[in-house]
This record gives sequence, structure tokens and C-alpha cells, in this order.
Amino acid sequence: MEKIRYDVLGVMSGTSLDGIDLAFIQFEFRDSWEYQIITADTLAYPAEWQKRLSEAISYNDQQLHELDEQYTQFLAETISGFLTKNNIKELDAICSHGHTIKHEPENGYTLQIGNLPELAQLTGRKVVCNFRVQDVKLGGQGAPLVPIGDELLFPAYQYCLNLGGFANVSTVLNGQRVAYDICPVNTVLNFLAAELHLAYDRNGEIAASGTTDKALLQQLNALEFYFQKPPKSLGIEWVNKHIFPMLNNKDSIPTLLNTYTLHAAIQISEMFDNKPASKVLVTGGGAFNGFLMDQIKKRTKNEIVIPSPKVVNFKEALIFGFLGVLRLRNEVNVLSSVTGASKNHSSGNIFTP
Repeated sequence: MEKIRYDVLGVMSGTSLDGIDLAFIQFEFRDSWEYQIITADTLAYPAEWQKRLSEAISYNDQQLHELDEQYTQFLAETISGFLTKNNIKELDAICSHGHTIKHEPENGYTLQIGNLPELAQLTGRKVVCNFRVQDVKLGGQGAPLVPIGDELLFPAYQYCLNLGGFANVSTVLNGQRVAYDICPVNTVLNFLAAELHLAYDRNGEIAASGTTDKALLQQLNALEFYFQKPPKSLGIEWVNKHIFPMLNNKDSIPTLLNTYTLHAAIQISEMFDNKPASKVLVTGGGAFNGFLMDQIKKRTKNEIVIPSPKVVNFKEALIFGFLGVLRLRNEVNVLSSVTGASKNHSSGNIFTP
């Protein structure tokens, strides 16, 4: 008889460098998939790791190899500490995304560190990881990977919007699941807040206090990426090349935060069908940014739903846990309609201790 219940640890580290999300989840399959997040936490990166991860894009191959080994060890210690603290003994797998350093699908390349076989050896647990590489080899974008979870875990929503380092949306068009990155969000907002020695702009209050630079807003909205058809995805390289140079002007930080938040709200709201009956599930740290959410709501008639804080904060960890479960079952966990790969496939390396 096929296994119907899985206890897994979903592990996610996003480009905004907020920290490592860990979620202990039970999945059960009867007629459909159900889940329960038993316990979850975000463990902030020490300053040294924040610095190393933010600089790693400029590392050479040898430096990246060393970083990968050291990060895998750091990740194993973090995971083991979480399991011990929460007295988690029985576990089908650790399902880990790793941390993205480079994402260049157009060059057939993506790199997530922390996905070495040593992760299984150091934790003493089965590991499912490295979910993106196979998709890129199959001609896909390697992102976004969350939509299979949207389809199977959140079928009541027309749109699943995640507001993390980047905003991405998942929806069904013409009977097919599609998903793509919309624009950078916290990657830029947190960068600007850091200029004021803050980790982030709490509730968007500083942005709300600023004025709008209309010329900059127009310039941001005119970026070529926004006119491309999906599948499409973004990485920090694109932000470094296209966004940050625009923000290097004489505007105050409140004005830059205000203008960029409006830009994000405009790009996000343009994705919706603007029908009151269409429900939008909003997750990720940006869901707590009151100013950003108000600006999105002003621009759409869709029903905006912010779920429980556990789901808001840990949806990506939840779904990477789910991707791991599907991989263990050798079932499709990456959709070609989303990534542009040559076929649907079951992606991820399985390592045993």
C-alpha cells in the first residue's frame, strides 16, 4: 500500500537574506492533499553570513566551492538545532531549497548552495534538495517552482501571490497553470531601508511618509522585463543591473521607498483580471507591509486574502517540503507550463546519510 502520510522539514532561504525558514509539516493524501504546519521558525543570518551571501555573486569558482561546503555545514547545524529544540525525531526527509547565488537560466546555469550530499551525512537524515538544476537542463527557467503547491494545496484561489524578495504570481490560464516573477519587492525595499540602518520598513510607514518621484516611477514602469510574456524569472543580477542604478539619485530614502512601493503595486495589480469574484492569496513578508497592500487593493477589485501568519511566513518552506514529498513519490513537482521546460518532471536530488 502506498504511503499516505509524510512528516518532513521544509527549508528555504530567500534572496532577501531575512534568514532560514524551517517548517515541520505533516502531509496526508486521501482524495486530495492536506497539510498541517506543526511548528516553524525563521532563524536570522548572523551578520557575517549576510555579508558573505550578498557578496558571493562576485566570487570565483574556487571561492564558490569553499562557500558551498561551509554553507552546507552551517545549514546542517541550523537544521539539527531546530530538530533538537522541537524534539523532532521521526522525519521522512529534509526538503531544502538551499540559497540561490546565481540564477542565469538564459545561460543554462543556476546555483543554489547548501545542496551537497554532506547535508544528509551531517544531519543524519534523508535529504531532498537541488530542485532547480534539472529544469534548467531541460530548457526551463528553473523558477518559479512553487506553483505545483499552489495547484494541489491551494485550489480555491484564482491567484497565489507571493511577496518576498521578488513578487511572483501563480494562476490558471486556458486550463494551464502558469506562474512567473512580476517584479522585485523586498530585495529593493530592504536595501533602501538598510540605508537608514533598518532591517526593513515596518508596515511601509517610511514609504507612506515619502513623496512620489513621478519621473522615476515612469522610468521603472518602462523597464523591458515588464513587457515580456511569461515564462520569465528574475534574479539579483537583474536588480543590480536595472533597478539599483535608477535609485542612485538625489531623492531621499522615504521618497525612493514611496516611489518603489507604488511601482511594485502597479506591476502586481496589472497581473489580475480585476473581477471581484477572483480570490488572491497573498503570502510572503510583503503581506505585512500595510502601505504596499493598501496600494495594491486600491488598484484591483479582486478579493485579497491574507491567511494565517504561519502560512504567510512559511508558504515557501511549506511548498518546498511538498516538492520533496512529490519527489519521494517520483511524481511531477515541476510544471513545464510554468517554467518553459521541455516536459513536466520530478526534480530534486535524494541523498541518504
